[in-house]
Amino acid sequence: MRLIYTVLIELLAPFAFLVALFRGLKDPMYWERGYERFGFGRRRTGAPCLWLHAVSLGEVNAAAPLLNALRARHPEAPLVLTTATPTGRARARALFGAFAEVRYLPYDTPGAVGRFLERVRPRLGLILETELWPNLLTACRRRGIPVALVSARITPRSFARYRRVAARLFQEALGELALVAAQSEADADRFLALGAPRALTHVIGNLKLELEPGAALDAQGAAFRERLFGGRPTWVAGSTHEGEEQQVLEAHAAVRARLPAALLVLVPRHPQRFERVAELMVRRGVNFDRRSAVEAVRAPAEVLLVDTMGELTAFYAAADVAFVGGSLVPVGGHNLLEPAALGLPVLTGPHTSNSEEIARGLMARGAARLVSSPATLAAEVLALLEDPARRGRLGALGRAFVEERRGSLDRLLALLEPLLKEPEPPRPAAAAAGRR
Repeated sequence: MRLIYTVLIELLAPFAFLVALFRGLKDPMYWERGYERFGFGRRRTGAPCLWLHAVSLGEVNAAAPLLNALRARHPEAPLVLTTATPTGRARARALFGAFAEVRYLPYDTPGAVGRFLERVRPRLGLILETELWPNLLTACRRRGIPVALVSARITPRSFARYRRVAARLFQEALGELALVAAQSEADADRFLALGAPRALTHVIGNLKLELEPGAALDAQGAAFRERLFGGRPTWVAGSTHEGEEQQVLEAHAAVRARLPAALLVLVPRHPQRFERVAELMVRRGVNFDRRSAVEAVRAPAEVLLVDTMGELTAFYAAADVAFVGGSLVPVGGHNLLEPAALGLPVLTGPHTSNSEEIARGLMARGAARLVSSPATLAAEVLALLEDPARRGRLGALGRAFVEERRGSLDRLLALLEPLLKEPEPPRPAAAAAGRR
């Protein structure tokens, strides 16, 4: 099975690179450092590093508490962060570029993986959430590099696919790991069913719960509300996808029919879609401003299109209500915890497979509301914008939900400490012989 997989990856890697080059016609970020995807790049010198992989934007954000804790506990260890997408790489450089080296993870071919490990020289690998690359994990084991899957999750859909398509391959891959630190009991059970070693599988919780807003974010949110929004009643549609913006704009039209001053902050998930969303609003006759072009939203503007990166959290901090995208279309939803931690009432569509347990918990607590159409979205937004006391109650419930579940970082660090210890240097052959 491993041989078949390797042959397929070797054949597919050039096509994946061609797709990245084609996407670069619309988004030049795809053309930056493409050689890293084949394992090339600067050869690190000095001490072996701590390497963390976060596949894309959401995982990069979630990595912040862990990277900051590793930096504080092991200041002598260089940090390397890899990602798989241009948006993830841009966010990683913005968050960690001052103290961590940021690279692309290579394609999972033996040659690319070998070149990557020789150049990066990790002493420990940490993979966030669900990235299982069989050749990478095998190469790490052969080089004596322990790898931990942290804040690990696997959706029922992915679990069924792994079991159906390549159960033996992923059983072998999980067997290469030094630790599986799962988000929930259900995730742990799914990893165990796929073949993760029971003695090395633990439940720690979700690292996204460890993201604390802080005074600086509160101040930025207050400044946005005053300077950018002009104090208007505002709701955010964050991380939206194709087919979702149409529904959000339809809902906002209904909101403005009753609250003409209401402002929608629309934040598409992927930067390559900014222009497409702008064209959609032009076709619909929506009066909108671009974040990149204004310091204050014009009074006639109905929508602020956020065509910049890395500001979604600040816009949540400035808003009255948050709708989290990827949930009105079958994508699986995005991070509900971020607005909940800020004390915002949270709205989500029915497609929440990426964080099913969190969605159920927030809704059971009353901190999140389920919407399924433009009409129900508009009704919930209106009800919350018109009732500050209700907004406050729901927001407080969400913040309490997050606070009660914190502690995953401490649990994870305790499990990682044995893996973080420097390996003992090999004994000189003569000394070893003399003691026999």
